[in-house]
Amino acid sequence: MRNIMEATTDNGTRRVVIVGYDDAQILDIACPSGALDIANRYGALPPYTIEVATLDGRPVRSSAGVALAAARPLTPVRGPLDTLIVAGGRGHEAAAADGRLLAEVRRLAARSGRTASICTGATVLAAAGLLDHRRATTHWAHAERLAARFPAVAVDPAPLYIRDGRVYTSAGVTSALDLTLALIEDDHGPTLARAVARELVTYLHRPGDQAQISLHLAAPPPADRLARDLVGWIAGHLDAALSVTALAARAGVTPRPLARLFAAPRGTTPTRAVRAARVEAAARLLATSARPVAAAARRCGFRSTETLRQAFLRVHGTTPAGARAGTGAAERTGSAGSRTSPGRGGGRTVTLPP
Repeated sequence: MRNIMEATTDNGTRRVVIVGYDDAQILDIACPSGALDIANRYGALPPYTIEVATLDGRPVRSSAGVALAAARPLTPVRGPLDTLIVAGGRGHEAAAADGRLLAEVRRLAARSGRTASICTGATVLAAAGLLDHRRATTHWAHAERLAARFPAVAVDPAPLYIRDGRVYTSAGVTSALDLTLALIEDDHGPTLARAVARELVTYLHRPGDQAQISLHLAAPPPADRLARDLVGWIAGHLDAALSVTALAARAGVTPRPLARLFAAPRGTTPTRAVRAARVEAAARLLATSARPVAAAARRCGFRSTETLRQAFLRVHGTTPAGARAGTGAAERTGSAGSRTSPGRGGGRTVTLPP
């Protein structure tokens, strides 16, 4: 966790400034500000102060057409800041071409303990020179363009978020929650981050190196209705016997046509598709529940915990236990009805939502 003396402002709070502009994505502003506000309500010490700032302090219209009232203009903002966050959205190209905005972002980044971008906000950071010679990510649909436009940036389109030194970049839209939960955990420990995630009813919390696109979204849905129905049936029956023979019988075809059904749209085989679906389901189950690894393995169709372990290592490069620890699901239990945070604040407790 970060040094508390380096991270707080003169009044003892963690000051967070979120930069908005016309046609910013409203979720890129709402996700981090909402999560940090909930952290305050669950006892973040020191608490966060959250300000939305625009170039001239005027309200901006989000890409959804919703007007956002800025707390203040960027120019009078002085440091120190705990965190500077730049939102993404349809207006990111215009924002990245605005020399005045880039100058303010550069100035505030120099006075901030850490700087972050949400989604295509990475384009603004890159245009400001803040991502040069750093590894960064952005929304997968914009990664190729970002890499071509800014060759000094090592763009990785796969992860949900990346930390390179004191600069953080995140993928598309809702990965803002994953990044913000990681910031909260860095500041206050996993117990508070878990409390915030549970309040938001969100996945707790996906590690940064998890792929942006899940197995079921990575390829377009099969055009063939038979294949589409079979993929959906597999996802709902992971603990069933899903051999090639069983799947072919379910689909009413022989194994050879079954193989063609998976090869054409998804570039895989029935066996690999089943294994990937089981691993993805197990990862989600381990991160969002306290179910034992053995029970998760059975629920997702693995014959043993060792089979799940080997599959996890192949896909994620870690064990199920390691993945669960990485999400902050493992906590130290405190007094009844609460859990002691390993973050700052010594013996303070965080009362978790039911």
